[in-house]
Amino acid sequence: MIEDEDIELLLTDLFELHGYDFTSYSRASLKRRINRLYSLDKFPSFAELRYRVRSDTSYLKRFVEEITVNVTEMFRDPTFYLSLRNDILPILGTKPFIRIWHAGCSTGEEVYSMAILLKEAGLLRKSLLYATDLNPTVLEKVRRGIFPMNQMKQYSESYIASGGEMDFSDYYTANYGQAKFNGELSEKIIISTHNLVSDSSFNEFDLILCRNVLIYFDKDLQDRVLRLFDSSLGSLGYLALGSKETLKFSVVQHNYKQLNREKIWKKVV
Repeated sequence: MIEDEDIELLLTDLFELHGYDFTSYSRASLKRRINRLYSLDKFPSFAELRYRVRSDTSYLKRFVEEITVNVTEMFRDPTFYLSLRNDILPILGTKPFIRIWHAGCSTGEEVYSMAILLKEAGLLRKSLLYATDLNPTVLEKVRRGIFPMNQMKQYSESYIASGGEMDFSDYYTANYGQAKFNGELSEKIIISTHNLVSDSSFNEFDLILCRNVLIYFDKDLQDRVLRLFDSSLGSLGYLALGSKETLKFSVVQHNYKQLNREKIWKKVV
């Protein structure tokens, strides 16, 4: 079991040697993940783990992958996507061009879900989807657009529950237990590493989605990230958070009006 002071040493190493700043992440969540990895990789001592993180770049990659949260699925929370489909996209469709940022996109299931919504609304051709994450390994999966075939049944059900009326299998090609999504979707996705903790705004967006990421941050970091989103959203733009996240009590709450129960806010100032 790794103690709290050891966690602090690791976090300092990650920042000073490699530029990864996890110091404002929830300590309970980090400690749980690091201890799981420590046990999984059978380290004889904390010193050995620390040495590997400091000096072995391939292990560093694994370490960062394991302590960042990469849980995602297509059309997760179908009523959320139904609201995007019915309430948000018709308004965005009046714009000459649409820019959408998926911040902390993980392996990209949410990004492809959005591309499908845009295609069905006739808006994909005039849209760009920016998919960013701290972790370059998960972004490689976004780039490939290949997901396990055994998840497609559930994704298809969620797609239908989100208002989809097409045959979901038309959007991908099945091959050797994998589903490869159509190039028409992926060619509208711009992929880049971006660290919400330390990187700045890089464009002006009409819609920003950052779902189930803020729950892993402490209050100060949540506010810092929300300021970043606020400065990245155009006037009357939309911000979508996860089901357990809110703008209430945040530094930017007075700039937004919550549209519905689906955790979508409209920028009003």
